[in-house]
Amino acid sequence: MKTAKHSAIKAIRTLPDDSSYEDIMERLYFMQKVEAGLKDVEEGRVITHEEVKKRLSKWLK
Repeated sequence: MKTAKHSAIKAIRTLPDDSSYEDIMERLYFMQKVEAGLKDVEEGRVITHEEVKKRLSKWLK
């Protein structure tokens, strides 16, 4: 299993040499959010598309 440090280093190495700190932080933030979303799916913390539409319909009135 890859560690967060290993994944971060690999991601940074794929960025262009002239990447800013902001570019690096954006990439790492994106990766963290994707990982958190995948964990939510694994643990069943999801809702259906129909449920999303139902919840949003209450706001759009």
